[in-house]
Amino acid sequence: MTMTKELQAIRNKLTKLAEKTEKLAAALEKTDQPAAKSVKTKTKSKAVTKKAPAKGAKKTDTDKVLEIINRSKKGVDTATLMKKTGFDQKKVRNMLNRTFKQGKITRVDKGIYIGVK
Repeated sequence: MTMTKELQAIRNKLTKLAEKTEKLAAALEKTDQPAAKSVKTKTKSKAVTKKAPAKGAKKTDTDKVLEIINRSKKGVDTATLMKKTGFDQKKVRNMLNRTFKQGKITRVDKGIYIGVK
């Protein structure tokens, strides 16, 4: 009889563990699902082309960098852009990354960029 009672106790413990596991799995599924409220997510969109600034209008920093890149036939590296514009490395790299994603420039070699014609 003692063996039967021990087996029943084990069965009860296993049943409780199974229930806890199911609850944890359900909670995990809820966290994996997107929230019910509206959340903006970053999505890759088509490159948006901006109009060129009107004559006499101030050029943006990105326009200045693109102008330097487009003037160069062999390509420009970040050090040259930093020297010509006076911008820090992070700003130049961010602008290069953004314009590359927009398709305005291409990489000729590692760290060397030319304008898309």
